[in-house]
Amino acid sequence: MDEFNNNDVYIHEEDNSSNVDNNVENSKLEKRSDRNAKKKEKTGFFYDWVVPILIAVVLAVLINKFIVFKVKIPSESMVPTLNVGDRLFVTRVYNPENLERGDVVVFHSDEKNEDMIKRLIGKPGDTIVINDGIVTVNGETLYENYIGTPDKFNGTYEVPEGQYFFLGDNRFFSSDSRYWDTPYIDGSDIMGKAQLKVYPFDDFGMIK
Repeated sequence: MDEFNNNDVYIHEEDNSSNVDNNVENSKLEKRSDRNAKKKEKTGFFYDWVVPILIAVVLAVLINKFIVFKVKIPSESMVPTLNVGDRLFVTRVYNPENLERGDVVVFHSDEKNEDMIKRLIGKPGDTIVINDGIVTVNGETLYENYIGTPDKFNGTYEVPEGQYFFLGDNRFFSSDSRYWDTPYIDGSDIMGKAQLKVYPFDDFGMIK
């Protein structure tokens, strides 16, 4: 009887030890599971949020640098086509020879040490004559229905190779090729062509 009780007690103790071991193992598994869940949560956050944001930022920088950039109009020189405060999207220009006369162009002026926006009037090799404000290019008078306030300026220009001649639409108030010490802008200083006005919203549309 004593032997049976001893065995019984022994067996009972062995069961407790097994339960403790199981509890410890289960606790370890739960902790490991929690760590894995937290790790998976962090990984999910990284791939769901951080990676897309980084990709978006990189794409925005690349697009701005190589394809499209935005400008804000600072002066009245292009009224009525563009007004002070207008915001535009401008496409980068890599081959200025493909620009058309009449395009609205953003360029850098070394003489003025600033970026400017004007209308392209003269391309390389063009002869430009301005008589009482009327512009003639290679003997053909331009139809300029975009002019704001006209003026009575007179002048003659021979556009050199690789150079471009620009005028503002608001002729009376525009500082442009007519008044610069060097009237021409080098093709390498042309930055882009104005394409779309995005602000103000009620004036949204393509630029002509």
